[in-house]
Amino acid sequence: MLITKLCFRLIILTTIVNLCVSCHNNAEKKIPKQEIVSEEGTHWWAGITADGHLMPMDSTYSHNLIGDNKGNQIQPLLLSSKGDLIWSEAPFNFTFKNGTIVLDSVTGDIVNLKAGNTLKEAYLHASDSFFKPSGKLPDELLFSAPQYNTWIELVYDQNQEDILKYAHAIIDNGFPPGVLMIDDNWQEDYGKWDFHPGRFSNPKAMMDELHDLGFKVMLWVCPFVSPDCDVYRDLVSKKAFLVTEARESIKSALPQKDFRGNPKPEMVTWWNGISAVLDLSNPVAVDWFKSNLENLKEKYGVDGFKFDAGDTDFYRQGISDKNVTANDQTLLFGAIGLDYPLNEYRAMWKMGGQPLVERLRDKNHSWEDLQKLIPQMALEGIMGYYFSCPDMIGGGDFTSFINDAKLDQELIVRSAQCHALMPMMQFSVSPWRVLDEKHFNAVKKSVELRSKYSSTILKLAKEASLTGEPILRSMEYEYPNQGYATIKDQFLMGKDLLIAPALVKGQKEKDIIIPKGNWKDQSGNVVVGPKKITVKVDLNDLPIYVRQN
Repeated sequence: MLITKLCFRLIILTTIVNLCVSCHNNAEKKIPKQEIVSEEGTHWWAGITADGHLMPMDSTYSHNLIGDNKGNQIQPLLLSSKGDLIWSEAPFNFTFKNGTIVLDSVTGDIVNLKAGNTLKEAYLHASDSFFKPSGKLPDELLFSAPQYNTWIELVYDQNQEDILKYAHAIIDNGFPPGVLMIDDNWQEDYGKWDFHPGRFSNPKAMMDELHDLGFKVMLWVCPFVSPDCDVYRDLVSKKAFLVTEARESIKSALPQKDFRGNPKPEMVTWWNGISAVLDLSNPVAVDWFKSNLENLKEKYGVDGFKFDAGDTDFYRQGISDKNVTANDQTLLFGAIGLDYPLNEYRAMWKMGGQPLVERLRDKNHSWEDLQKLIPQMALEGIMGYYFSCPDMIGGGDFTSFINDAKLDQELIVRSAQCHALMPMMQFSVSPWRVLDEKHFNAVKKSVELRSKYSSTILKLAKEASLTGEPILRSMEYEYPNQGYATIKDQFLMGKDLLIAPALVKGQKEKDIIIPKGNWKDQSGNVVVGPKKITVKVDLNDLPIYVRQN
């Protein structure tokens, strides 16, 4: 059965690789620089998630999509508030300045059209034309309950005893079970995808206990292989890695084969060292990688995987089996996750509409980064990456939590409130460990609030899988051309739920823009828009308004 499944998946992979090769071959012709002038007052959004807080683009902005995903999802798409869209199947470099977009280094045909008069019309046309919704949904538990990640609590000391302690503490402190992600360093080595025997005495028993507690379990994986292990030696002989490109300046000094005569793998420097990187255009590499994932599922009962790395940066220097681009290597890594309803990605290229969970890149434990969540999540939605997660509550950058780092309890509360009614909500640092009673109770209240609205969130996720409509939406998306394009501190879930979290330290009052219609707050009061109101935002307050039909 396993062999049959893998053969079927390899057929799918081969089809995707052929499409990537076709795009690469068609892209070898350089298209002349193009200049697009938009009408006055037009706002533009570009498909670079990590810069969502800079959208809509101000007077000047530029980015090269070729081999640079900025540590997050990218999409070869620009959308305007006036219904314009720009798309290319190949990556390109662009500059926005004073309403004019200049495209250069273009290697694929550019689609430039007017799909209507609004951001929503432009997006829906792009979705229908270039990344249709698949009709499939990631695992429903990712939406219906909070997620928990072991990273901040354990960092590189992932071990059976402490993982179980973390899971039991979740339940003991009154939090509901959900998806539990075991992060980096549970494995023997990068590429040796089995539990480290020194830190996991009985991984099957651990998995059974976690399942009995009500959790589904994901494991962190990446497309790297450490060069000093037996797995590396075997994969070199099978030509499973990107290989070193012969550079003119050092051809005579640097042989391109190892002493066994195998093509010399490209060694990639990444945040955990130097590794060989799998060539995902080679079915041998993908077959090996997926076989490891399937073994973890069958041997231990693992439910899914957190697919980390996969950034275009790691593929820029090496040569692949099919000579596909760095961007398309990222796409091929994303395609692997289609076999696993429990998945999570941080880096992505051109996989909008697919049932893949897209997480914002790691955020610092800071108010500045908290304020980036809403605009970045809203941008993900209009790039087709609507099954999205706003990183970890309080921040996912572990350096903010080690040594003598001082935690801001108010920030963790406001972060939890911001997450509470987004498509997904993910904890890592333990609130019960770092918060006093007052702040801890405020966080628990945000979890209870999510439980109240979980059916609404899941309903919106199911609708997104069929229609392509974002789950989380900006004000401009639903209420176009009314002066809302630059609002970044409130958002809509669907069209009927308006959420305006406090995002400033010490904030006691918040100005909220109520759009046209009748909107009921949590006390039952109805506000008639459009109007601007000011409300109190004490520590336990998360302003929510429900549109009345």
